[in-house]
Amino acid sequence: MRKIIASTYTTLDGYIDDPHLWSMQHNSPDAMEYALKLTLGCDALLLGRVTYLGMAEAWPGMGGNPYGDHVNSIAKYAVSATLDETANWNNSAIIPGGDLIAEVTRLKSQPGHDILTWGCGRLTDDLAKHGLLDEYRIWIYPVIKGEGEPLFRPESATPVQLTDTTSFASGVVVLTYRATA
Repeated sequence: MRKIIASTYTTLDGYIDDPHLWSMQHNSPDAMEYALKLTLGCDALLLGRVTYLGMAEAWPGMGGNPYGDHVNSIAKYAVSATLDETANWNNSAIIPGGDLIAEVTRLKSQPGHDILTWGCGRLTDDLAKHGLLDEYRIWIYPVIKGEGEPLFRPESATPVQLTDTTSFASGVVVLTYRATA
């Protein structure tokens, strides 16, 4: 069965909003190699509505390199109760919010590589609550913001077990946790 991996950037003090403003200067070659390997191991991207719309605006123009070409080529699923049509981004489909559990269960049981989700919000909370989220990859950046959108909310509560720690030359650390519920 395919795994669902939530890969999320956070500041040291636990905020996830506007990562383009604080993460880019810390993307060392070894971190980017890790990100590429993680992404190449996945053949689908599962995103909440807000993340999907933001990524669909930016990513179609980010080709010409192995990472961007792969992200743009794989299946992308936007989970939303309000979207009626997909954005102009290759291989995109909508999973209606009410169909989330059944559709993701079906996707996980299909042959293929792992499924990646970016961000950490209601989608990851719902996946974890229903035992569908297998792994968190929390990228901790050496930045203290002081305020913002928190990495987790009360609805995020779930037991996890640390399975790996990877650190990079830039000071970024990826903590990998397996969901145990």
